[in-house]
Amino acid sequence: MSDAARGSTGRVLVAADKFKGSLTAVEVAAHVTAGLRSVLPALAVEALPVADGGDGTVDAAVAGGFERRTARVTGPLGEVVEAAYAVRGGTAVVEMAEASGLRHLPPGVFAPLTATTYGTGELLRAALDAGARGIVLGVGGSATTDGGAGMLSALGARLLDAEGVPVGPGGGALAALASVDLSGLDPRLAGAEVVLASDVDNPLLGPTGAAAVYGPQKGASAAEVGVLDAALGRYAAVLGEAVGERALRAADAPGAGAAGGIGYGALVGLRAAFRPGIEVLLDVLGFADALTRADLVITGEGSLDAQSLHGKAPVGVAAAAGRAGVPVAAVCGRLALSPEQLARAGILRAYALAELEPDPAVSMAHAGPLLRRASAALARDFLT
Repeated sequence: MSDAARGSTGRVLVAADKFKGSLTAVEVAAHVTAGLRSVLPALAVEALPVADGGDGTVDAAVAGGFERRTARVTGPLGEVVEAAYAVRGGTAVVEMAEASGLRHLPPGVFAPLTATTYGTGELLRAALDAGARGIVLGVGGSATTDGGAGMLSALGARLLDAEGVPVGPGGGALAALASVDLSGLDPRLAGAEVVLASDVDNPLLGPTGAAAVYGPQKGASAAEVGVLDAALGRYAAVLGEAVGERALRAADAPGAGAAGGIGYGALVGLRAAFRPGIEVLLDVLGFADALTRADLVITGEGSLDAQSLHGKAPVGVAAAAGRAGVPVAAVCGRLALSPEQLARAGILRAYALAELEPDPAVSMAHAGPLLRRASAALARDFLT
């Protein structure tokens, strides 16, 4: 570690994701900063909240200098919701969970067969209306398993049954799909560059696909998972008839199964390019430039575990910092990685709130004060 990182004259970059269920990424950065400065009051700290494409992506973009905009769109159950997106110059960050996320469902209510991504399409249209020609579509936290069919419908596609009637909302209705016409898609999409930003690389179909892996999280029973997987298979076959071989290849592409298959709809209908969400957000937020001003990076998320090693924000941050030769420490609510796993991920040490308060409910309820304590310990270990 550099001499600057060991002294109060060093600069610290806080680039952490949210602690899901307790703190937003912006709040995490504020508590970490407060904890560090409780030990070193004059410490220079720069906050750059991050996200991996899921919940909190728009908030991270706004914290990084984008302008927050809102639009009234269709929620996953067909109700009207207010959804946010972020704009800077000709670039927009659209978070599908803002329009079609589980957050919009009443407690204990799920609609695995009928929840729609129509509102995400409306949100994309709002971004185009705002002048966006580059769109980051962050996906995750969805209530839906409709393959992005609702999104494409909102953007002008026609998905029809054998009688020529538009199919209903949700993935279950795709079982009746007979034809798809993409000729009516918003023409501005042809001149827009869309990036599909996701932390998962699942295909659309099969045992590792959208329905099998994520359907149960959205309330799908085993029987409904089978219905959804078959319906998505029908959707891919009909899209293949409409646009050709690339639609069939896209079903197996990394990210096609993301967020109930909206990744597939984006890859085929929007001709999106798939990239790991954290990589996209780090580019958009100017992380490389911030790294040049840092002697130590602090990253983190609610649970540092095996899933973190597969495209989650902290490991993406650590990889980028490692390439620049900047050391990385982490904070988290729960730690389920060994020191060896952390080291392989490029993280020197992780400070878990569970070490200070083992009761998860209490830890989440008091995450802010606990995070300040953990960050103070980090400061004493790394910066003094």
